Amino acid sequence: MLAIPAALALAHASLPALADDANTTGLAVTKDTVKVGILHSVTGTMAISETGSVQAEKLAIEQINAMGGVLGRKIEYIQEDGASDWPTFAEKAKKLLVNDKTAAVFGCWTSASRKAVLPVFEQYNGMLYYPTFYEGLEQSPNVIYTGQEATQQIIEGIDWVVKNKGAKKFFLLGSDYIWPRTSNKIARKHIEKLGLSVVGEEYYPLGHTQFNSVINKIKLKKPDVVYAIVVGGSNVAFYKQLKAAGIDMTKEHPLVFTISVTEDEILGIGGENIEGAYAAMKYFQSLPNDNNKAFVDAFKAKYGNDIVIGDVTQAAYLGPWLWKAAVEKAGSFDIDKVRAASPGIELTTAPEGYVRIHENHHLWSKTRIGRAKADGQYEVVYESKDLIEPNPFPAGYQ
Repeated sequence: MLAIPAALALAHASLPALADDANTTGLAVTKDTVKVGILHSVTGTMAISETGSVQAEKLAIEQINAMGGVLGRKIEYIQEDGASDWPTFAEKAKKLLVNDKTAAVFGCWTSASRKAVLPVFEQYNGMLYYPTFYEGLEQSPNVIYTGQEATQQIIEGIDWVVKNKGAKKFFLLGSDYIWPRTSNKIARKHIEKLGLSVVGEEYYPLGHTQFNSVINKIKLKKPDVVYAIVVGGSNVAFYKQLKAAGIDMTKEHPLVFTISVTEDEILGIGGENIEGAYAAMKYFQSLPNDNNKAFVDAFKAKYGNDIVIGDVTQAAYLGPWLWKAAVEKAGSFDIDKVRAASPGIELTTAPEGYVRIHENHHLWSKTRIGRAKADGQYEVVYESKDLIEPNPFPAGYQ
C-alpha cells in the first residue's frame, strides 16, 4: 500500500463534502473519475530536466487517489511528450484541452514551452500548473506558477553572493532562449544597480556541447562570479569542460553560481564535476524537515533508492495538491470556479515547507542557497528568514 504522509491524511479529513455541481459539463469528469493532463519532455535535450517533474506529478496523483481522489473522483492522467520542441508543446496542449477535455494540465519546463502553450490555455480556458523557476514578467489567469519568479531567485541570490562573497565582477552565461536571456537581463540590471560590473555575457543554443571558447573568455576576464543559466543536457558538457580546463569550483576563483542546475541535472553532470558551485533555489533534496523526509521516502519507494529530487521536481509535486485544494474549496471542477478559489490556497505539507498562492497566481516561498557536494546533493548554506512575496513585474527590471 502506498504510504501517505500523516499530515496529508489529516488535512484530507477536514475537506468539504462533495458539491452537487462538481460534474461540470464540458470537462472529462464522471461520477467516478476526472481526467488531467501531464505535458513534459521525456525525449530530447530537456528530458534530463523534465523527467523528474513527470515522476513527481504521478506520485502526487497516486497519493491523492489513495486518499479517495478529488471530490470523490479518482484522477486519471493522459500523458503527452512535448519532445523538447515548442510547437509540439502547443499542439499537445490543444489536444489535452480540446480533445481530451482535461480538468487541469501539469506541465512544461522551459519558458519557451510555456510561452508556446499559453495562448492555447487562454483561448480554450484551461488551467496549467507550471513548475519551473522562471524570469517572471508574466501573469495569466490560466496559469498557477508553482516555481519561483525572478525577484525570489535571481535578485535574492545576487544579493547573497555580493554580501557574503564580496563579488564585484560577473560573467553572465546562458542557453539561447527567453528564460536565460531575460533572467540575465534582470541580473545585469540588478548587478549594475548595486554599482558592480558585468564583464562578459554569452549565449549558446540548447543542446550545445562545446564550451571551451567561452571558458577561455572567462579565464581572460577573471570575473568573481560565473553566473550560469545553462539548461538541459548542455550542463553535462559545460561543467565537465570547466573542470577539465583547470577551474576548481571548490576554490571559488571564480565562484560558479547557477539558477538552473538542480540535483536532477547533477545526476547527469556527476557530482565530482560540479562540487563547490552554488545554486539559488527554493528547494533542495537535503532540506531537514518532516514534510520533506516523507516526500523523499515516498519518492524513493516508488522510483528507486538512487533517484534524486530537484527544485522543479518538488514544485511539480505541488501542482496536483494545489489543484485538489482549489477544486475542493470551489466544490467544483469548473475552471472559472477553480481559478477564483485559488488565491489564498495554502499547503502546509509542501516538502519545501509552507507555501501559499498569491493573488498573482505565484507562490509565496523562501529562497535558499545550496553548495554542490561531490555526492550530488547540495548543502544548504542560506535560507531567507521569511517567505518572499512573489512580484512578477518588479519596478525597474522590465
